[in-house]
Amino acid sequence: MSTPSPIAVTGASGELGRRVVHALAARVPAASIIALVRDPQAAAAVLPEGVQIRQADYDRPETVAAGLKGVRKVLLISSNQIGRRAAQHRAVIDAAVAEGVERLLYTSVLHADVSSLGLADEHRQTEAMIADSGLAHTLLRNGWYTENYATSIPAALAHGALIGAAGDGRISSASRQDYADAAVEALLADGEPHAVVHELAGDVAFDLARFAAELSRQSGRDISYVNLSEADYRKALVEAGLPEPVADLLSDSDAAAARGALFDDGGALSRLIGRSTTPLADTIAISLRG
Repeated sequence: MSTPSPIAVTGASGELGRRVVHALAARVPAASIIALVRDPQAAAAVLPEGVQIRQADYDRPETVAAGLKGVRKVLLISSNQIGRRAAQHRAVIDAAVAEGVERLLYTSVLHADVSSLGLADEHRQTEAMIADSGLAHTLLRNGWYTENYATSIPAALAHGALIGAAGDGRISSASRQDYADAAVEALLADGEPHAVVHELAGDVAFDLARFAAELSRQSGRDISYVNLSEADYRKALVEAGLPEPVADLLSDSDAAAARGALFDDGGALSRLIGRSTTPLADTIAISLRG
């Protein structure tokens, strides 16, 4: 396998992006990696030495075009600004076309083409824009991060209950590092077809009752799972202080999980990274250690 150079990663200082850059720097010379970020000074503190850091703001297309100068491949990590993402992603796609990027990779969502997740709509829009662009591309349809549920552990311990609206829906989540490693493997792959789709999910699915049981085992506390309606779960999240758009996202995602939107048993993620995905128990243990 030849070493691609140079490779750009958008959102490179974010939770997923920084993991991608660190994993990539372990495989290729740091100087061949271009980290595209809003705040270069802050990014320098969390990224490996030697990585090229360039400013690129999704909302300022001219900075994105400048950031992609000379780039062979680009990983477009989806924006976290729900409701604005399609337009922001358009700036990267247009710049990639204009700068002659050879391949664009995009972090989408599991089964984006058929998903009932509310957040899947902007991913579908982005996937359509990529297809229409004519760029060779790889869609990394990432399943849920286990860390999404680990963030609820402190509240569950405080109240003796884990709340949600996912029913007994099975969730095939994996760790952020698993998905970062998958992005690196996809970035370093050569000779692929014009369009590639990876449906990426954890090896072992769980429901939230099992999550609560594992949390109980590790914490030595009796933590039960309390299943609410989507509306009641949203209300509880708002009352806990979450912004309404975040409460909307979380409650919608749980309701979709109850319908199977976060389940996949294809094993594509572990095949791509060449190892088993991170077990649920490991992510809970890391969270409990703080």
